[in-house]
Amino acid sequence: MASTTFSGPVTSNNGFIGAVTGNVTGNVTGDIFATIQSLSGAGAVNTTDMMTSLTTTGAAQALTLANGTAGQIKIITHTVDGGSAVLTPTTKIGFTTITFTGVGESATLVYTAAGWAILALNGAVAA
Repeated sequence: MASTTFSGPVTSNNGFIGAVTGNVTGNVTGDIFATIQSLSGAGAVNTTDMMTSLTTTGAAQALTLANGTAGQIKIITHTVDGGSAVLTPTTKIGFTTITFTGVGESATLVYTAAGWAILALNGAVAA
């Protein structure tokens, strides 16, 4: 399908398949699939993919997270355990770091006008 611009309410009986580029405002129903960054070892957790799949390759590997855009959601999941990682976002609210030590641990963050805020932690530890 070629690029299409919609104005006003849009309804699809069969769903939309493909990538949406730009912002979506309003209600979204159905499944949403995020793009995934694969990060191995220390480095920058990007702000361009909604999810980061983390492979640790040593002890206390340093992870950084730049400022995002207000309303942006970021999910980081520890998927392959070869050590541990410590995430330090540039601007954060109510915490300094998040540490990942085991497979399955995750953090879900949202960026606000004041910085990254924790929505949920599963096994990961905030300090």
